[in-house]
Amino acid sequence: MAKKEKAAKGNDKVVALLNRIMESELAGVVRYTHYSLMVFGYNRIPIISWLRGQADESLAHAHKAGELITHLGGHPSLGIGPLLETHNHDVGDILRESLAHEGAALQLYRELLKEVGGVSVMLEEYAREMIYTEELHLGEVDKMLRKPGDVAAFVER
Repeated sequence: MAKKEKAAKGNDKVVALLNRIMESELAGVVRYTHYSLMVFGYNRIPIISWLRGQADESLAHAHKAGELITHLGGHPSLGIGPLLETHNHDVGDILRESLAHEGAALQLYRELLKEVGGVSVMLEEYAREMIYTEELHLGEVDKMLRKPGDVAAFVER
């Protein structure tokens, strides 16, 4: 196999992974927008503000993935990742669903890092930056799921 063909084959796998990332991030836009519309109660304003910020950030992440796809000569997907509608709109339920969504996104970025490690500094740095960001999100959601005064990490019971 020629060097150019081998590189193109490697790019195909990376582009496919970046498309899965983009689809996941676009699902996050829909998910967080929906959640922001379903929050009621005394603390609604700060919670919807945070959720809408998450939707905006997911869109920015989708743009980044799409730009990398076209950088590699790929075609960005028009698809969207899975959308879970549990019809449970308690803030705790929303946060637990967010925790699962962020965890799945983190796994995709880790897959990307594994795939591009030692091959592309640009893609390695992108994957590391996104892993850092997703780990921060997971930490934020974990803290929001704790009862006031709890210091230990949230554990689903």
